[in-house]
Amino acid sequence: MANAKATTHGVGFGTAPVFFTAISTILGAILFLRFGFAVGSLGFWGAILIVVLGHMITLPTALAISEISTNTRVEGGGEYFIISRSFGLKIGSTIGIALFLSQAISVAFYIIAFTEAFEPFFNWWYATFEYELPRQAISIPALGLLALIILKRGANLGVKALYVVVGILFLALILFFAGKPIEAEEALRQPGNNFGFFNRDNFFVIFAICFPAFTGMTAGVGLSGDLKNPGKSIPLGTLGGTVAGMLVYLFIVWKMSVSASQADLMEHQLIMSHIAIGGAIIIPLGLAASTISSALGSVMVAPRTLQALAYDKIFPFRRFNLLMAKGKGKTREPFNAGIVSFVIAFLFVALGDVDVVAEIISMFFLITYGSLCLISFLNHFGAPPSYRPRFRSRWYFSLAGFLLSVWVMFMINPFYTIMAYVIIVILYLVIEHYNKDQKGLVNIFKGSLFQLNRKIQVYMQKNQSETDADEWRPAVVCISPHSLEREKVLDLMKWISYKHGFGTYFHYLEGYYSKQTYAESREIMKQLINLQIEENNAMYIDTMISPSYTSAIAQVIQAPSISGMENNMVLFEYDKNKPEEIHRILENIKLTKAGNFDVCIFASSTASVRFQNGIHVWIRPTDMTNTNLMILLGYIIMAHPDWQKGHIKIFSICAPGHTEETKQELEERIASGRLPITLTNIEIIASTGNQTISEIISTRSRNAALTIMGFRDEKIKHEGVHFFNSFHDIGDILFVNAAKSKEIK
Repeated sequence: MANAKATTHGVGFGTAPVFFTAISTILGAILFLRFGFAVGSLGFWGAILIVVLGHMITLPTALAISEISTNTRVEGGGEYFIISRSFGLKIGSTIGIALFLSQAISVAFYIIAFTEAFEPFFNWWYATFEYELPRQAISIPALGLLALIILKRGANLGVKALYVVVGILFLALILFFAGKPIEAEEALRQPGNNFGFFNRDNFFVIFAICFPAFTGMTAGVGLSGDLKNPGKSIPLGTLGGTVAGMLVYLFIVWKMSVSASQADLMEHQLIMSHIAIGGAIIIPLGLAASTISSALGSVMVAPRTLQALAYDKIFPFRRFNLLMAKGKGKTREPFNAGIVSFVIAFLFVALGDVDVVAEIISMFFLITYGSLCLISFLNHFGAPPSYRPRFRSRWYFSLAGFLLSVWVMFMINPFYTIMAYVIIVILYLVIEHYNKDQKGLVNIFKGSLFQLNRKIQVYMQKNQSETDADEWRPAVVCISPHSLEREKVLDLMKWISYKHGFGTYFHYLEGYYSKQTYAESREIMKQLINLQIEENNAMYIDTMISPSYTSAIAQVIQAPSISGMENNMVLFEYDKNKPEEIHRILENIKLTKAGNFDVCIFASSTASVRFQNGIHVWIRPTDMTNTNLMILLGYIIMAHPDWQKGHIKIFSICAPGHTEETKQELEERIASGRLPITLTNIEIIASTGNQTISEIISTRSRNAALTIMGFRDEKIKHEGVHFFNSFHDIGDILFVNAAKSKEIK
């Protein structure tokens, strides 16, 4: 990464900068400017709930960061590096850009807050000149001075300055806690009347303003590229800062509640100055110190995030990537990235509204924290062997942190939440377009889906029952050596497995298993997968190397289905123009019948499929075992979008005089099964003996897109090949043989 060499060539910080960067950002502007108002508006218990809820998100995030950082070597880029190396560059850089923006905007937020320390000066100016001086008169020059110092001297000076401002901050807090309650004669001004939970309807509005106070716990992570030992310093510094900050805030809520009345807390922005010893001087000084220290923390982190993004060549502009990735000096200080960060900060400083900026950065920070918690949870659940952190959190902490982050975002502002996610989606699509070779969304859930699938399959196997009357669905397996020449059988598998079933297709490679045949099988499988990428199906593709067709079938029908349910149907295929192929299929049907598989034989023709001509299903009263399976298959195939203009038509051949009886029985079967087949699409044909069955079928189904008909074991014995080759004038045919009758529920 961009600052990876810093640890060996120059600056190499320990744990202290991580802790002080975190704690100084946590105990920052919100503490001095808005927390008194929060305590007064919501009451003691409302403010306590803000602290607790905020840390229910930040503590799991701190634990997640500590865990992830001890599992991998963390380099420059901090949180971005952790997310991108866990989720892949596409997801990582999408969130990384949002993270960079929130860090850069945070600089503006703290500078705007810093300006409030000059409230006495602004009051004096107005009293003297009767003109209200804009806050930007202080904030813009202050940001300019900060930019000049950081860009010129870099992180080393920033860390040194950090120690000074943290010292002032802690002195201000000590004098605040040592201060006495505000004395007042009026009953409403008496301290101690704030113990309760008030204005509950405004809770999340105030929470949104206060939440940035707790987000500082990850500020030190951005220094990862400048640390001697990130795996040690990040967990200690981050967790130490988070816990210490939470305790300080809890004590501050108590101190404010016992030292000032509810009215005073809501009226005075710098209420702490009325409580602290020497508060008129030390609290504005503490505010200035805390905001400058927070700004320093953010301004040291934001450029490093941008530098790391550019180093990974995330942006579509090559020259921009080169400029932003470029470092200055031996420690590779992100000078160019710093300029961009300050430009963004200047834009938001010009806005000048603390509360608006606070709400914006809350959204982006919550997205980042939710992502970090999700990474930790998925690593726990997916249990990859490479995930061996020295520090371990608990999966339920991480899951709670993720869910709370999403929930709180919607509670704060649904519109901002939706807009934040829209921005994230747009960023992802742009990054994916320019970085197609990088890992994408599939990599996020790969391990978790593996574990989930494994547990479901084991559970289903343990809870299978021979007498289970669950409704039937197809789990079809097909093997063919003609995968690349005949697309129709792949289409049929696609139709069957689209919505109601599952299909496993094996390309058969004749020969013995060797390096050569294995390499050939992998290449063919790759071609087949590429052909099916754009298809909308639930079909799994694999290859089978075997010395004979019979041995290949024996292997395939014994192979477990990855769907979690046992395979229950075998599909054979042959070309009607090569009728000799049916011989080896019929020779191996007995093999499949030994396992009680339903058997389908697909006879493909050269005619194109005209979906609007529909599916013709031919049934006979003497062949009731196959009837329901054929009707079900017709319905299942029809569910695929390819057949949206098609229809199912059922033909039943019966003996003369049984037409009405056959029709009524068929109508009842369709109605009880709630199948979308209209009665007008049922035709009963009385066989007079003038035509053979094959002639009747050929006459009526000549133009059908697909014809489905049954065959019994006796047909193979008596007619064999002749039966299957007697339908020359029909297009594609699916011959069906059910192991047992299916129930249409």
